[in-house]
Amino acid sequence: MAWSISGRTVLVTGAARGIGAESARRLAQAGARLSLVGFEPEELAKVAAECGPEAIWFECDVTDTDALEGAVAGTVERFGAIDVCIANAGIATGAPLRHSDLGNYERTIEVNLLGVIRTVHACLPHVVERQGYVLAIASVAAAVHAPGMGAYSASKAGVEAFADSLRTEVKHLGVDVGVGYFSWIDTEMVRGADRHPAFGELRAKLPGPFGRTYPVSAVGEAMARGVAKRRRWVTVPGWVRLILLNRGWFWVLTEARARREVPEFDAKFERDVAERGTAASSAPVGAGGAAERERAPDRS
Repeated sequence: MAWSISGRTVLVTGAARGIGAESARRLAQAGARLSLVGFEPEELAKVAAECGPEAIWFECDVTDTDALEGAVAGTVERFGAIDVCIANAGIATGAPLRHSDLGNYERTIEVNLLGVIRTVHACLPHVVERQGYVLAIASVAAAVHAPGMGAYSASKAGVEAFADSLRTEVKHLGVDVGVGYFSWIDTEMVRGADRHPAFGELRAKLPGPFGRTYPVSAVGEAMARGVAKRRRWVTVPGWVRLILLNRGWFWVLTEARARREVPEFDAKFERDVAERGTAASSAPVGAGGAAERERAPDRS
């Protein structure tokens, strides 16, 4: 379905950096009016300035229902509607469960899954009114569950399941629902994961395209196309579709590699925990993770 982005109001969470910021810029170039939601007010203000004079921003924790409803209400007050909801905000940890601080583990699921659900719930009445589009950002980790990514994979698989169910609930109301599936993208989150003394080495061993880091600009382009065409799947790179269609086979390959590589990974993680402590070793990574830790210093 062709659908002009120009003049549409798009609310994006996790918009201060990375995929959220790049997608907002691309959508603004296509004529959308942007409402940017996230941590880091200085970064949000910069992105808003890049998105044009009509863009607005709200400092908001997506797990805070009242704050989300305030951001949605402020968006509707400014623009009169919300046509598109992009539930993108997320954090990542890369730690085996037995070496994880449980608070970090639970917070990853709360932000990535419950944050998406709360965002969509707050936006949905307005999106239904406009017969608009919801795009929930999952990951290739929704389909391939690698060692050290239990919290992240569980949260993203939950996002996928939630969006698939929602799609069946709102189709008759003229609303389309898509899911974003991305591999390793050149964001501060992935760079932070690569800097981890144990997880970074494990990722460096991934073969060929599965270990490659892809530019965030490719995701921005794909997101803008996905919104314009109200797509069910938005994928970067293209081969992610093969994984989604053949996830059973990829799980067999993942498990086989894990048997070879996890003993060394686990030992390195154990040493890192001994040096830095469980909470620091399993903390959310990247700039977004740092912003999250500032809000929860007891888990830093």
